[in-house]
Amino acid sequence: MRLAIDVTLDYWIAQACDVLLLVEAAAMADQRLERQNLHVYCPEPLRAVAGEEGIGQRTWALGEGAFRVEYQAVVAIDRPDVELGALGATPLRMLPAETVQYLLPSRYCESDRFEGFLDQEFPGLEGGALAAALSGWVRTHLCYEAGTSSGVTTALMTFAERRGVCRDYAHLLVALARAGGIPARCVSAYAPGVDPPDFHAVAELWLDGAWRLIDATGMALPAELARVAVGRDATDIAFMTVFGHAMMNEQRVSVRRLDG
Repeated sequence: MRLAIDVTLDYWIAQACDVLLLVEAAAMADQRLERQNLHVYCPEPLRAVAGEEGIGQRTWALGEGAFRVEYQAVVAIDRPDVELGALGATPLRMLPAETVQYLLPSRYCESDRFEGFLDQEFPGLEGGALAAALSGWVRTHLCYEAGTSSGVTTALMTFAERRGVCRDYAHLLVALARAGGIPARCVSAYAPGVDPPDFHAVAELWLDGAWRLIDATGMALPAELARVAVGRDATDIAFMTVFGHAMMNEQRVSVRRLDG
């Protein structure tokens, strides 16, 4: 699968401040960058730093006045389909060191608050069988509604409201998986067919020795997701963090299939 990505961010920043961008698709074993081009219209040179877990990169820029970002890329994805339910569980004591942080509660994923719910609703399940059941539960019990959540909405709030957008679906699945003893992290990604077109957020669970992508909204298949970044929750994967104040003029994200 090959994806063509086209992003435009147009903001007005009244007072000079630092801006951290996270919009470039990551070069990884299962996704190859055929080409990419990033233009940031700002008064000083850009500075690139490695992303979380060494996945992708973040770009520092100085924002002042008209601030515009243009990004285009073609990404070739080679990621086989996996039957989640067939994947075995990994004993916690055998987990790789880098996965342990993704077992713990974080700002938006209060996994410790869901342990009783899992014991009651999913007794005896573990590993891939539990992951599949949790993903199915989130998909069927939440209603996708734009504008129903904000930057302070947590997994527990989404669980209570039973509605949200992609980041809320990802937060809830990640929190539930962690509560069930499965390392889970949030992933920002590009995907075709997302409605409305935008940056997309999904989950990635550590199962049977590897990270497995899961889109609990059901809008994107794992084989069609181009990762941008990974992290504990939305704090780590925001496409743009402004250390000041900015006003949006335009934000456009287009992702289309080049094959099939």
